[in-house]
Amino acid sequence: MTPSSAHEPATAAALAASVRAGSTTAVDATRAALVRIESDDVGAFQLVRAERALAEAAAVDARADRSSLPLAGVPVAIKDNIPVAGEPLRDGSAATSDAPSAADHPVVARLRDAGAVVVGLTRVPELCVFGATDSVYGISHNPWNRSRTPGGSSGGSAAAVASGFVTIAHGNDGMGSIRIPAANCGLFGLKPGAGLVPQEIGVDAWLGMSENGPLATTVADAALMLSVLAARPGLATVTEPATPLRIAVATNEPSALVRTDPEFRRGVTETADALRALGHTVTEVSFPYPANPLPLLARWFAGTETDAALLDQRKLEPRIRTHARLGRLARRLGWLNPKPVDRIRAQVTAFFDDYDVLLTPTLAQPGLEAVAWGQRGWYQNLMANIRYAPYPSLFNLLGWPAASIPAGWHSTAQVPLAVQIVVAPRADGAGEAAILGLAAQIERVRPWPRTVEVARLP
Repeated sequence: MTPSSAHEPATAAALAASVRAGSTTAVDATRAALVRIESDDVGAFQLVRAERALAEAAAVDARADRSSLPLAGVPVAIKDNIPVAGEPLRDGSAATSDAPSAADHPVVARLRDAGAVVVGLTRVPELCVFGATDSVYGISHNPWNRSRTPGGSSGGSAAAVASGFVTIAHGNDGMGSIRIPAANCGLFGLKPGAGLVPQEIGVDAWLGMSENGPLATTVADAALMLSVLAARPGLATVTEPATPLRIAVATNEPSALVRTDPEFRRGVTETADALRALGHTVTEVSFPYPANPLPLLARWFAGTETDAALLDQRKLEPRIRTHARLGRLARRLGWLNPKPVDRIRAQVTAFFDDYDVLLTPTLAQPGLEAVAWGQRGWYQNLMANIRYAPYPSLFNLLGWPAASIPAGWHSTAQVPLAVQIVVAPRADGAGEAAILGLAAQIERVRPWPRTVEVARLP
């Protein structure tokens, strides 16, 4: 069915305002979220913190500074690959420890300081390597179409938000792992550029490619969460572009292995038409994707190897062991040389001399089947991921900010469409602010249903 957008639930921003004003309490908001989470039939959560979350919500209600907390009483889900004090960090793997983490990750601490309540940890694929969320702990499903994956590796977080269990969730993105689930699940998801939000993901954040960021049902909620993650309150104020932008629209494929579904092209075209009608200069282009994928693939392999090296190799999935072996090979053969990346960066930077914004599809194909991909071979996993989600990863290699925004409905596959928004990096979060402003403009003229259950209302 084509979704409608009637009877939308409260946003994170509205809920926080209500708790700050005393119209509701953090305990009531948390209890309501926990009731919704009880109906989780999509495998969004790895762990639900019911008793601890209610105790933490009561502490928020008792805080003397409650009236100034930007996320006062807002239930939030955390991706299970960063530490949450008192809870095990499993990272989708039987090879990880079940011992509780001693302290919060910096972004978890910032969320709690802002008044958010951590209601649970969300599922990921093993070591967050691939773009479908399944592991020894179970298979996660796209709430819009349960036969398909919610994406990965922040698939559990995206499924939790799209299901309406929480209004915002933490994710991180090393090869598209915020944008891919956002696209699959009809959400707005933003990967910050390098240096804006603390990383501390695994051993070395996949050689610096991985960033923490928000998944949300609205641009304003994502901006509010990002402002907390980045400790930059000004990012919460979203301003649409004051003057026309030079927008490049590219639907060409990143490699010869990719065939982009015409429906995903349509999502880009319709979004571009809407932006042209708003007065922006919109130009169809062919984006200069690098011909050699090795600099990117080598870092993907090597990042996996670094994280896997700390674990019992016998307990890892065979596909992860193969990925890690290729990481060792990449290091031994010098494939991590920065010079090829510098050349790619120079080429892409030169392209942006003529444009302010790049629009591409976020995905090339609908999300993969929701099956146990961890039981399939490495090559099958690799090719499936490259063919369905090839667009986001270049901007991890470069450390540039990028986001995915809903762009319509795929009536055949019964999943949302999505568009990727990319800008060149700018100081002090200005690039992320530019993405948020343009995304808010798109949201205003092309709104989307915020959750699955709301979309199914008559």
